[in-house]
Amino acid sequence: MTESHEEIMLDIQNVLVSLDLAERFFCCDLDSCHGECCIEGDAGAPITKAEYERLKRLTHQVWDNLLPQAQAEIDRSGVGYIDEEGDLVTSIVDGKNCVFTCYGPDGMCQCALEKAYREGKTDFRKPISCYLYPVRITEYPTFTAVNYHRWKICRPAEKLGRKLGIRLYQFLKEPLTARFGEAWYAELAEACEAYLADTAN
Repeated sequence: MTESHEEIMLDIQNVLVSLDLAERFFCCDLDSCHGECCIEGDAGAPITKAEYERLKRLTHQVWDNLLPQAQAEIDRSGVGYIDEEGDLVTSIVDGKNCVFTCYGPDGMCQCALEKAYREGKTDFRKPISCYLYPVRITEYPTFTAVNYHRWKICRPAEKLGRKLGIRLYQFLKEPLTARFGEAWYAELAEACEAYLADTAN
């Protein structure tokens, strides 16, 4: 482990990981939150330039599932924009909804991109920032930081995770592996388990 600013973090191959990933319990509870993380917020989901180009090419495959307001926004402004912090993000509707949200018959908010992926229409699941949520990744000149973005709408997920005994790093195994690789995740899991064993003594 290494000390960074005010917090002790896990150093996994020059990626500094918040101990929240080991300490916090988490498991998405869609029955409680209804996918609110795709709705709330003052900016779209962070995307890379490569993802931006991919989204432009994929839009026609999910077009019929998008809300009319989202279709109008994409026609007007495209699939992404630069936010106030200078980051490239997905376009939003009404100041909050991601343009790629859609709704099921039960009113549950869904990702049109992931819906198409699950239906076998594309091999692109969704932007990696969405796949990794509630973890946020920040790239610095000499290292990468992985932190838990904690906010009230995810409290049901924390409660369910605790009930099921699922830690945040365990819940995010697939997206973390997709982003950093199997060897990296194995090292992270080992470090988390060692940290938890040490703190339990």
